[in-house]
Amino acid sequence: MILQLRAEVAGLRAENAALKDEIRRLKGPPPRPTLKPSGMEQSSKRSSPAATGPKRRGSSRAIVTEERRLCYEPPPGSRFLGRTSFVGQDLTIGVRVVRYHRDRWRLPDGRMAGAPLPDGVEGHFGLALRRLALSLYHHVQSTVERIVALLRDFGVSISKRQVVRILTGKIDAFVAEAKQVLTAGPASAGWVSVDDTGARHGAVNGVCTQIGMTGSPCSRHQVEGRLNFLQLLHGGSPRWVLNASRAPTC
Repeated sequence: MILQLRAEVAGLRAENAALKDEIRRLKGPPPRPTLKPSGMEQSSKRSSPAATGPKRRGSSRAIVTEERRLCYEPPPGSRFLGRTSFVGQDLTIGVRVVRYHRDRWRLPDGRMAGAPLPDGVEGHFGLALRRLALSLYHHVQSTVERIVALLRDFGVSISKRQVVRILTGKIDAFVAEAKQVLTAGPASAGWVSVDDTGARHGAVNGVCTQIGMTGSPCSRHQVEGRLNFLQLLHGGSPRWVLNASRAPTC
């Protein structure tokens, strides 16, 4: 009797669901979505260590910088079977403060001369520290305050003004690289998209121009400041003029 009642309840539920779908179809709303069973169990089964085995990530592409032999003292009667290799990666973070004692000389003509600093040492900071600050700011998008706090946690004696000088000083190489990208990009791209957006800096209204070159279709639209766009697109080289109708001609 219990099995019969369960079968009748299941049939009534199916009939009720069919009637609800018919009512929704007659009223006009979209039908109920079909809910598929969750695939979490199947995914966990496929990615289980027993099914796929252990994965050695990073060890095959890591550059080995040190070789170290680990010895083992076996009990008497043991037989040597050779060696196995295992690659371990670690990171060393620390501060290295070097005091340079520079020789000073007075030349025969009266001028003073001294021993130059090593390559990369500039403004009391080395190349690795300046590279880390630039990477945190541009790639990780960290603020100057967070960069200062992180370097101080490492033990570096640095101020906010010094970090700003690292980020903004001697950027000629970066500007030249950006100009080379703007020159080489349009030469190989099928089309170029551009967009201007308002930007305010130092209580002064400005415009930020974005230039994109990808393989997806783009929509044509009016661009504010055609003169600024042409200057950026050509990297500052005079390859265009403006005729009487203010239309750019390359």
